[in-house]
Amino acid sequence: MFGLRYIKSDPNTYLMRYRKGKLTQAGQGLSFWYFSPVSTLAAIPTGSTEVSFAFRELTADFQEVTVQGQYVFQVQDPQRLAQLLNYNLKSNGVSYATEDPQKLPDRITNLVGKQIRAEIQQLKLRAAMQAGDSLSHRVRETVASSDLLESLGVVLLELAIISVRPQPDTERALEAEAREALLQEADDAISRRRNAAVENERAIRENELKTELVVEEKKRGIEEAKLDAQRAVQTKAQVIAEEKLAGRITLEEQKSTLVEQTGRNTRVESDSRAYGLRVIMEALGQADERVLEGLLSAQMSPEQLISSAFRGLAANAQRIGQLNLSPDLLESLTHKAGR
Repeated sequence: MFGLRYIKSDPNTYLMRYRKGKLTQAGQGLSFWYFSPVSTLAAIPTGSTEVSFAFRELTADFQEVTVQGQYVFQVQDPQRLAQLLNYNLKSNGVSYATEDPQKLPDRITNLVGKQIRAEIQQLKLRAAMQAGDSLSHRVRETVASSDLLESLGVVLLELAIISVRPQPDTERALEAEAREALLQEADDAISRRRNAAVENERAIRENELKTELVVEEKKRGIEEAKLDAQRAVQTKAQVIAEEKLAGRITLEEQKSTLVEQTGRNTRVESDSRAYGLRVIMEALGQADERVLEGLLSAQMSPEQLISSAFRGLAANAQRIGQLNLSPDLLESLTHKAGR
């Protein structure tokens, strides 16, 4: 009542009171009574403020892109900002007297847009679309060190470029091109996979053939070893047979030599006997028959003498009229013959 009012600010608001054009009170989160007809209040938010932006810019190859992002700033020197922009409150102490508080984000946004335009114009479309992080870093450093923010008493806390997108037609064309490239890569991958499968199959077949060749070579080696063993056995058997044959030949030669020597000995012995018999016969041929019979009888046994006597009787049977033999004589002769 009567122009006396009470104001209470939050901790993120820097409140200043002017009386007759002079700053009489200033600070964050102040609360006090004031007389509105002679007092002027200015309230400056000191908390962080997020601002989103979207710019349409041309790339180095004259392609239009839309750059979207956001930045965060904070008033660091409220009194300096109050000297450049009007943050005075109306007499009710609630709303601002002018629209200057809304101009601060616009000024910073214009500065950000200017730096983004300078960066985008140096990049071609594809490079610009892929330069989000590096672009954010360069723009943030440039804006943060600008004289405008320093003069306003404002600091840039963060700046991020969310996307850099071309026009829909261009984006569809790029998507189609990328799609074709991906399909081509897929086809190439399929071809490579098929070729790899063919190569693997061929390698497997070659390994199988090599294995078969090795197996056949081993079999051939085994067969050759068997043949060599058989040949060696046959050779040894032949050597043994030859040795046996040579032994038999030698034996037969020795037998032949023995037979010849025996024959010669027999002939010599026969010749000797024949000579002896001839000499004897010649001698006997000149001797008397009775003398010869007497000599032969001297060498005969009684039985032989009896036999010779009977032969003589038989030879002169025509001269003998009658021959009487006693039983004792026959029994004696029979008994001796039985022995």
